[in-house]
Amino acid sequence: MNNAIWFFDNIDVFQILCPHKFQEYKKDHAFNYFKKGDYIYFENDVANKVFLVNSGKIKVGYITDDGDEIITAILIKGQIFGEKAILGEEKRNEFAQALDNEVSTCVVSLDMMHELLRRNSEFSISIYKFIGYRFKKLERRLQIMLFKDAKTRLLEFLKELSDDYGFTNAVTGDTVIKHPFTQKEIASLIGLSRPTLNVLINELQNEKVLTFERKQIILHK
Repeated sequence: MNNAIWFFDNIDVFQILCPHKFQEYKKDHAFNYFKKGDYIYFENDVANKVFLVNSGKIKVGYITDDGDEIITAILIKGQIFGEKAILGEEKRNEFAQALDNEVSTCVVSLDMMHELLRRNSEFSISIYKFIGYRFKKLERRLQIMLFKDAKTRLLEFLKELSDDYGFTNAVTGDTVIKHPFTQKEIASLIGLSRPTLNVLINELQNEKVLTFERKQIILHK
């Protein structure tokens, strides 16, 4: 299982993209800082930058015509967002909002991104591979949201988590998922209320399907 989904072909996207890693940009570069609830960008903002999470957590989503908030991703340090600007998106079709009180981001202008893509073919391949993975993951997330059965939604999401953060315990054969999400965040990612999620977790624990801990989920063999 893949424990580093944001690293492709041994390329650390954050290491390459963040301007403070480059000597020629370091002096003039600073991180942007946000408090919980602050927006990094809104829907319909101009899409002329790409962002990387330096610290804290950020949620990405959109508001439906009925006024409901749909969360498509929750991102942690080293992860990139706003990447659709690379593909020519002119206006944001999503928002990005800080989830913690100490969030910082690195901003990469679209011009700098295009320069990096031109200068390094290996990096270019990795970035486009990443974008393809992100779209595939979003498509799967939306498919999960379409399940009417809440329990099925949760089980499908746990499969996704195991792909991203899981590993197999060599002794027991169980899948151990060390993840960065709170129960509230998991609930928002699959369109459930937190009480409903708690009921489902308790049910699955009673069925010996899993053991749910604060930052670790064990899927029993």
